[in-house]
Amino acid sequence: MKIVISDYPDVLGRDLEKEYACLHEVLPEAEIVTHPYTDAEAFFREMQDADGLLTAFIPLDKQALDRMPRLKAISINATGYNFVDLEETCRRDIPVCAIGEYCTQEVAEHTMAMLLALDRNLRVYARTVDKERRWQYYAAPTPMGLHGSTLGLFGFGKIGRAVAQRARAFGMRVLASDIHADPAQAKKLGVELADADTLLRESDVISNHMNLTPENTHYFSDARFRQMAKHPIFLNAARGGSVDETALIRAPDSGLIRAAGLDVLEAEKPNLADCGLLGRENVIVTPHAAFYSARSMEALQQMSCRNLTDCLTGNRGHAFKIVNNVAIS
Repeated sequence: MKIVISDYPDVLGRDLEKEYACLHEVLPEAEIVTHPYTDAEAFFREMQDADGLLTAFIPLDKQALDRMPRLKAISINATGYNFVDLEETCRRDIPVCAIGEYCTQEVAEHTMAMLLALDRNLRVYARTVDKERRWQYYAAPTPMGLHGSTLGLFGFGKIGRAVAQRARAFGMRVLASDIHADPAQAKKLGVELADADTLLRESDVISNHMNLTPENTHYFSDARFRQMAKHPIFLNAARGGSVDETALIRAPDSGLIRAAGLDVLEAEKPNLADCGLLGRENVIVTPHAAFYSARSMEALQQMSCRNLTDCLTGNRGHAFKIVNNVAIS
């Protein structure tokens, strides 16, 4: 049996010792290959005789799957799986597994960290104090202050609710837009459910926590940035594809938003040399790092490997989360 661990080099650069140990614990005879994804053809050659694939971001459409005739299971070591053709994998009876809840608290903390850093102008003070040796609080724009301001959450799943809890602790009014939201959960957290137009009109801070679907790709467009009546701080720690990046670049320049905190960009492997969002004191960009902690990394490694070994040993029903409609038994 052959298992390939593959992703973009920047993603795959970490120590994979725990993955190897976890996979070999269940499949001691398996050949495990680490393949940095830099060239599609080289990747397909490696996958010709592979039974299992462990990845986070490699695109897997019909044409790619055609080049993997022995593939029996795909394990995504992330919560998102929008780059995988789920219908095609289902047709081929290839289970696609993703990780369930493993970084909810980390992403919520990261979201609030970006918000606080932007509102308190920490990037400005890093320049004026560290570089210019100026001791002037008024060198930065006047902060809004979180207490009494309004946070609008697009998406009210586990992460959205965790952000809401933290925002309420800061004394913020919290609105949420999500057709699947449970009114009882919202009431318990002190969150007001509202439609998208209300959030865009009334929010001082807008934070995206939606899963990416074909319906909400580029949801945050020029038109929606123009609807943001209070020129909010815009936060995205979900999926970059939810935002029209060209419109986002224009939004702070035209005053539609006053700042942005982004853990994701539209491309999973962006060209930073040509990114119009960098080099701005009112924009914070982090490299899809909101999930990152010692606890979450251990959970990610264990869950993703267990998903793969369960599927490769005929125990699909034990996998944490199968996201396509293959037969379980």
